[in-house]
Amino acid sequence: MRAAVVRTFGGPEAAEIVEVATPEPAAGQVRIKVAAGAVNPVDLAVRAGLFGGPEAAIGLGWDVAGTVDAVGDGAAWRVGDEVVALVPGVADPLGAHAEYAVVAADAVAGAPASVDAVHAGTLPLNALTAAQALDLLDLAPGAKLLVTGAAGAVGGFAVQLAARRGIEVTGHARPRDEELVRSFGAAHFTSGGVEPGGADAVLDAAVLGAAALEYVRDGGVYVGVRPGTQPAPVRGVRTDAVQVRADGARLAELVRLVDEGVLTLRVAETYALADTAKAHARLAEGGLRGRVVLLP
Repeated sequence: MRAAVVRTFGGPEAAEIVEVATPEPAAGQVRIKVAAGAVNPVDLAVRAGLFGGPEAAIGLGWDVAGTVDAVGDGAAWRVGDEVVALVPGVADPLGAHAEYAVVAADAVAGAPASVDAVHAGTLPLNALTAAQALDLLDLAPGAKLLVTGAAGAVGGFAVQLAARRGIEVTGHARPRDEELVRSFGAAHFTSGGVEPGGADAVLDAAVLGAAALEYVRDGGVYVGVRPGTQPAPVRGVRTDAVQVRADGARLAELVRLVDEGVLTLRVAETYALADTAKAHARLAEGGLRGRVVLLP
């Protein structure tokens, strides 16, 4: 099969398409024939060598939507099931950007019925990140939450999920994105900041870091999206960062919210797997309000 890998760290051109053996599922695993999968900033970081490791073949891609085509012993899925899954890892030889992907059966959820595979392939990584970040924040209904990068993939999901929990959300984004962010359920919008100490918590999807702490009240909470890069605690503010993990049961809940119209899936551009380098270059340019999706 064909797969996108990086063998020498570098720019978009370092994302190569190679021929490799089609993987076989072991016990408790399923193999998915990939229909679509989003390209995310973490893919660019892996390609550039930000996570280090040996310069051997490292697979690219975390998001997958497709069809189960082989099942290992004990895996509770059937050939032909349409599914989505998270394929986490920054040093594995194969990722989701391939013609086939093997994942743990408990990382898989049935695909949304209301959208096509292209849109479904934008859900797992960013929606799970947003949901698990909100778990770390542990806010009660009525709490005041600032979401930075509220027009982006993680930020947009976070606004929608938090608003659904009854949290009072202020969305932080560029002025041109105000209508979009409010449509996600944000009660307030800012393109600058909020009153110092005016928020109970911040979910820092824009990776502002220490600059975002001034908006959090004493004893509040900060959660970032890059593990190990959260700022040091100040004024009793608890700081943490989400390290996304595969969770098929949680992903199934998010799929249900897609079908209920709670979560919005946005696609900006699609590329063939052969054009992975072009997809990486386009994502790196920025300015997108939707995901770049690869179609094997």
